[in-house]
Amino acid sequence: MSYKQMNQKTKQYMKKMFDEQPEKMKAFKQFMNKTQKGILDPKTKALITIGMAIKGQCTYCISLHVKKALDAGATKQELLEVVWLATLMGGGPSLMYGQEVLEIIEEFE
Repeated sequence: MSYKQMNQKTKQYMKKMFDEQPEKMKAFKQFMNKTQKGILDPKTKALITIGMAIKGQCTYCISLHVKKALDAGATKQELLEVVWLATLMGGGPSLMYGQEVLEIIEEFE
């Protein structure tokens, strides 16, 4: 499955969850919207969430947030620095999830 397909699948899943659990998903969406406001710019927020997604070993999350970071103007070098920061906190397994970041960059370039 390509990362583009993975992102589409994630969006479809979120829609299904909204259909099944509208109150909970509405609250989750409101929470997400609240976190988009604040001092940090969208690119910085996307870079932070990539590090967290790598540490959490969530390929779906990595894919969505790398795309967001690229759309916000993040460079390949900035994304790779995030991989190393995640590796600092998560060790070898985080470094291995860094390969997802490289593959996603290549797919969306």
